[in-house]
Amino acid sequence: MRYRPISPGVLAGELTERIDALTGRRRIAVAVDGAAGATETTELADALVDPLRLRGRAALRVSARDFLRPASLRFERGRTDPDARYTDWLDLGALRREVLDPLADDGSGDVLPSLWDAERDRATRAERVPVPEGGVVLLDGELLLGAGLTFDLTVHLWLSPAALRRRVPDAWALPAYERYEAEVDPSALADVVVRVDDPRHPALYTP
Repeated sequence: MRYRPISPGVLAGELTERIDALTGRRRIAVAVDGAAGATETTELADALVDPLRLRGRAALRVSARDFLRPASLRFERGRTDPDARYTDWLDLGALRREVLDPLADDGSGDVLPSLWDAERDRATRAERVPVPEGGVVLLDGELLLGAGLTFDLTVHLWLSPAALRRRVPDAWALPAYERYEAEVDPSALADVVVRVDDPRHPALYTP
């Protein structure tokens, strides 16, 4: 792969332009995918909000971590099972039903920004937020690609194997990310791939 060094600010600017150029949909869904705790998915998604709003685009932030299953289901095979993290932690059905389906051209446009507080292990009881036509939902999280979720633009924050081992805070979860790389190959699926071995100095993949 060939990568072009890019500053975080310029990266946010280029992604904003790319999102703003998307047409043909009433509302836009953008995914920022990367290993939790080791890639700055939250920071990058946050950095896109104000630039999009300056262009007249309503922007709503949603995090996949607010759509995890209850602890009784996530930890059914223990708290440190990498296969469970890969297949069972994220409530894909709820994320599809409450966030992505409403963005469809025939959808209501009313998005639930959060469903489950994983720390307190209870529902957040959040209220739905209307996303107007031309609006953008920016979703960050891990293991989002290849799971049947529909997005208009996908950004994958990629780590080399050495950086992945060095930076993932939950060492027990490494097999989940390695499986994701081997089975899904998110870099091949994503519209935009950014190497973030050093988050201060990202590099944009150029085919």
